[in-house]
Amino acid sequence: MSDNVRVHELLDYIKNGRIMDAMKEFYADEVVMEEPAYGKTASLATNLEREQKFVDSVKEFKKFEADRVATGENFSFYENVMDWVDVNGNDIHAEQVVIAQWEDGKIVHERFYYDRG
Repeated sequence: MSDNVRVHELLDYIKNGRIMDAMKEFYADEVVMEEPAYGKTASLATNLEREQKFVDSVKEFKKFEADRVATGENFSFYENVMDWVDVNGNDIHAEQVVIAQWEDGKIVHERFYYDRG
């Protein structure tokens, strides 16, 4: 694994509920994040705003598992399962695949794959 691909550190941040810290530590200023529900979101500042809205919608994180992780030259891939309770008391279950491109130890592009249903 390249020293520039720090996906295991990133996953540790997420598992410990440090999502916003992870964004600031592991994402480049010019990052583009892409997912089915939102399309492409460019820049760290804009992604921080979007991610904060998600964090604010969560009452309790119950589980985050990412058992399948792979890395290559400047990329990472992982499959994760998450469970949480939203602020309205709804139990939410999500399964997704995340592929990221890294440069100089930071994510410059990240794409999420999941079923919006």
